[in-house]
Amino acid sequence: MTTRMDGTEGNAGQPGPAERSHRSSVSSVGARAADVLVYLADDTVVPLAVENLPSLSAHELHRAVREVLQLPDIALEAFALWLVSPLLEVQLKPKHQPYKLGRQWPELLLRFTDAPDDDVAMDEPALQFRRNVFFPRRRELQIHDEDVLRLLYEEAKGNVLAARYPCDLEDCEALGALVCRVQLGPYQPGLPAACTLREKLDSFLPAHLCKRGHGLFAALRGRGTKAGTGEQGLLNAYRRVQEVVGEHEASLSTHYRAYLLKCHELPFYGCAFFHGEVDKPAQGFLHRSGRKPVAIAISLEGVHVIDSREKHVLLGLHFQELSWDHTSPEEEESALWLEFDGDNEGTPVNKLLKIYSKQAELMSSLIEYCIELNHTAEPAATQESMSGPSAAPGSLPPPAQRPQLRRQGSVVCSRIQHLSTIDYVEEGEKIKRVKPKRTTSFFGRQLSTSQGSYTVVQPTDSLEQG
Repeated sequence: MTTRMDGTEGNAGQPGPAERSHRSSVSSVGARAADVLVYLADDTVVPLAVENLPSLSAHELHRAVREVLQLPDIALEAFALWLVSPLLEVQLKPKHQPYKLGRQWPELLLRFTDAPDDDVAMDEPALQFRRNVFFPRRRELQIHDEDVLRLLYEEAKGNVLAARYPCDLEDCEALGALVCRVQLGPYQPGLPAACTLREKLDSFLPAHLCKRGHGLFAALRGRGTKAGTGEQGLLNAYRRVQEVVGEHEASLSTHYRAYLLKCHELPFYGCAFFHGEVDKPAQGFLHRSGRKPVAIAISLEGVHVIDSREKHVLLGLHFQELSWDHTSPEEEESALWLEFDGDNEGTPVNKLLKIYSKQAELMSSLIEYCIELNHTAEPAATQESMSGPSAAPGSLPPPAQRPQLRRQGSVVCSRIQHLSTIDYVEEGEKIKRVKPKRTTSFFGRQLSTSQGSYTVVQPTDSLEQG
């Protein structure tokens, strides 16, 4: 007999490939005892025999997982318990009681998704032990325990392969080469490595880069990537792994850490994912528009809007660069509003983006909480930068400036031209829509302009009203 297990309040979004199957996390074996199945990022299972499951908190289950896996204390901060299904993802707070809250899962789906009733009735979440959204990257760099690094590596790898983390071809090859090293061992000249890569290509590269058209890498001619060089590019990157780290001395921890450090260059690493839609710009003679599906990635660093089909970033903003608010279904269609600086034909303007999503309330709350955490962490981070972090043996230095983020055509660069935004300007005490300029923020939710680059654009006589 199986029982649902779910939670409320937290971070929601699109599930990764490991959560595509329907799974139960609880199996009743008696009146007071139950087996709880907790899934890791690689879809392996940690079975727990627990007493009084309905009253157990997420913190207590988290501790039980750490004891079974024999993880160090840093795992308490680095990981959290999540409830995931094909329809919704939720990071649980330590005080949550997963079993009791799980009984509300159908209500959560109705509130935060557009899933049909039949899908809601069939959906069943699973408990997953994975990275805590609120764990800073700088803390991750200080970890040297191999088991913790492996769990973080497996989760990051899954997000790269599922294209939840859009990557340029060069980065996909570099990351795939490290996966080759972990799974296949050191590169050895003369061995049929190319055949192995060809047979297991989707284990090393995202699926949309492995499509076989007129050639093995025909799909690499897609937007935001350079033409593919076949598996030879991956093979060359695999060969370079040993040249960089000195293969015979390197442990798996070295490669796990190298993979994570490369992922730290991606602005959306460690984020929570949400689902939504944005308006397409009007196109053609009839000015046809419509909506496109997007993933909204929110982390401690900021917000990224990712095109779900094209696998590239549409908009990336640090919290210092935006204002935001949300509307609820009671007011109008549920939506998250992002306001940011831009330009129109060379004139600085402020732009307003509407993201249609039933998860707008969750996203707004997460943005607010991330900003609060950043304010709290600023004094500690400043002190650490002055005195230097307490480096663990074998830890890596902080990542340098992210050069690939500045590459022309990079999939991680914003594509404002692919978004339909609204621009406004202030006239006296009123805010009027103009073509297409605007001057002042609707929203009070923003960082102080003294701490960031967000500015208010002043109206000019040349502004054309609509």
